[in-house]
Amino acid sequence: SGAKGKGFTSMKNMEKELLCPVCQEMYKQPLVLPCTHNVCQACAREVLGQQGYIGHGGDPSSEPTSPASTPSTRSPRLARRTLPKPDRLDRLLKSGFGTYPGRKRGALHPQAIMFPCPACQGDVDLGERGLAGLFRNLTLERVVERYRQSVSVGGAILCQLCKPPPLEATKGCAECRASFCNECFKLLHPWGTQKAQHEPTLPALSFRPKGLMCPDHKEEVTHYCKTCQRLVCQLCRVRRTHGGHKITPVLSAYQALKDKLTKSLTYILGNQDTVQTQICELEETVRHTEVSGQQAKEEVAQLVRGLGAVLDEKRASLLQAIEECQQERLARLGAQIQEHRSLLDGSGLVGYAQEVLKETDQPCFVQAAKQLHNRYPGVSCPLTFRPLGPPLTPLSLPTVPEAPVIDTQRTFAYDQIFLCWRLPPHSPPAWHYTIEFRRTDVPAQPGPTRWQRREEVRGTSALLENPDTGSVYVLRVRGCNKAGYGEYSEDVHLHTPPAPVLHFFLDGRWGASRERLAISKDQRAVRSVPGLPLLLAAERLLTGCHLSVDVVLGDVAVTQGRSYWACAVDPASYLVKVGVGLESKLQESFQGAPDVISPRYDPDSGHDSGAEDATVEASPPFAFLTIGMGKILLGSGASSGAGLTGRDGPAASCTVPLPPRLGICLDYERGRVSFLDAVSFRGLLECPLDCSGPVCPAFCFIGGGAVQLQEPVGTKPERKVTIGGFAKLD
Repeated sequence: SGAKGKGFTSMKNMEKELLCPVCQEMYKQPLVLPCTHNVCQACAREVLGQQGYIGHGGDPSSEPTSPASTPSTRSPRLARRTLPKPDRLDRLLKSGFGTYPGRKRGALHPQAIMFPCPACQGDVDLGERGLAGLFRNLTLERVVERYRQSVSVGGAILCQLCKPPPLEATKGCAECRASFCNECFKLLHPWGTQKAQHEPTLPALSFRPKGLMCPDHKEEVTHYCKTCQRLVCQLCRVRRTHGGHKITPVLSAYQALKDKLTKSLTYILGNQDTVQTQICELEETVRHTEVSGQQAKEEVAQLVRGLGAVLDEKRASLLQAIEECQQERLARLGAQIQEHRSLLDGSGLVGYAQEVLKETDQPCFVQAAKQLHNRYPGVSCPLTFRPLGPPLTPLSLPTVPEAPVIDTQRTFAYDQIFLCWRLPPHSPPAWHYTIEFRRTDVPAQPGPTRWQRREEVRGTSALLENPDTGSVYVLRVRGCNKAGYGEYSEDVHLHTPPAPVLHFFLDGRWGASRERLAISKDQRAVRSVPGLPLLLAAERLLTGCHLSVDVVLGDVAVTQGRSYWACAVDPASYLVKVGVGLESKLQESFQGAPDVISPRYDPDSGHDSGAEDATVEASPPFAFLTIGMGKILLGSGASSGAGLTGRDGPAASCTVPLPPRLGICLDYERGRVSFLDAVSFRGLLECPLDCSGPVCPAFCFIGGGAVQLQEPVGTKPERKVTIGGFAKLD
């Protein structure tokens, strides 16, 4: 009984799945739309009629029309009129040549019927045949029938042809698809007619055909087209419509779909408790979010009110201070004006004083002058103007810093990004800075541009760690002080190296002469001093002088992946070769001192940019870039990105200016090495390399020269900023 009650409850809960989206009632003869949604046949016809499609709502059912399926059939007499069945051959010809009702023979552009699906709110293409090309959903009909029986247990089935009030049905007919009382059954199945051979069944609310029929050929479907995801019959299978499609028997499709649906249902039923727990947690989270959101709103309102009170108090104090200063200055200015006006009012005393000065009697003059002096003190005190300082101005407020200026000479990208900036000369100071950056080589996403941000950076430089290789970053900076944030600096674009940076030191144990090579203490720079042998070679060039090639190798060998490093070559170097090679071949070739002046010496025993035939198939063990006197020599076989190839083929050997830094990118798996301008990352040369063993960096010197390895950015003492830890900025 518990299982029965649980099943009844599940039937009650699925009622919303059995309602037609158009009429909101139980499905009646549901049709399956191409979008996999269902709709009643009568509702579909009504919708098509509202859309203006007349005559395209064909009957997709694969069984003869029942008396109860048409509203006009209300009595057994009218039900006796049956539609003539079309001839099978004529039906096949029509389906083969496409001349069925509603389509004219030879029509070039048949009308496509669009059906507005009420479930997905989209227009569904029903093809040329409209509803006649759709399948009935017999499984859904069976589920609706079982649901009706479960919710109306013991309810009587009424006759579908009786005049109101109808009698209780006692018989049913699967051929007529209707339930009848005894009288109506006899009237609809008279003796001596073909309907008299119909076998009576128990009354039912709906009758279904024995099998699902093809709407095109009225044949039972036996296969399933995986390409079209549609059931087909034997005739559909041989038609050109499904030519080359993957077609399987219905049994295989039935078993596969049943297994998938069973697994999905088992998973859902097995995780109902977990889902219910998650629903409770989500509901609790919703309540907590609502409460916290309300609290946050109240806190914000309280903070705003507090800020308003503080601003009002500050405004009142500032206005009072300005008023006091104004009154004080006005009082002082009024006193001075009154003093000056008193001088103008005593102009009569001036004339009297001039006459007194003409008195020659000294006692009389003293008597008159003393009296005059007491009345006009300005005579004994010269007139002076007392400045009051600058005029009264509003209170000076602090200003935000101006936009910083990024130092492009010191800002660069290597293993990390080093960013340096400064403020303009007359800019207000900044307490701290905000750095923002983003990649420009990623696809743009809808919405505002998303920046990565780092707040409160002290100083005027920073390190951005873990940048993506082979990318372009755009960076900007702005300052902040007590007045707020200033303007952003101009955007600066930086290219990151095409591969991870290889860190190594110089090792002069192989092919290096201590007399001619000087390696720095940090083993990141080397200088070659030519000395006396080169001078003798220049003097006796034709007498067979011997000159050695000095080689310095890196102390790290590459055996996999991609690697990149950069170096700077002194423009005054006589002849320097920068590149890579097999460690074993380099040690064998340079353990002995080659004869440079001798004709037996070949400086390009490997592959370099100065001399190499591009048609050589075997990869050379060396790959060098030749540099001399501030120029780079690019050979005829160079694969250059600097525009050195002509229209009809590679250009002849030529030179390009030496950039401030050279970059070397080694792809061990592909057996390729590329030489780049480490500032602009413009390609200079790309050539093959034998990577059958460990490959290490190499530097060759003939005559005087110097090479400096680029230091990793991480060794600088500036503040570090981890890119992975940046917060997203909308």
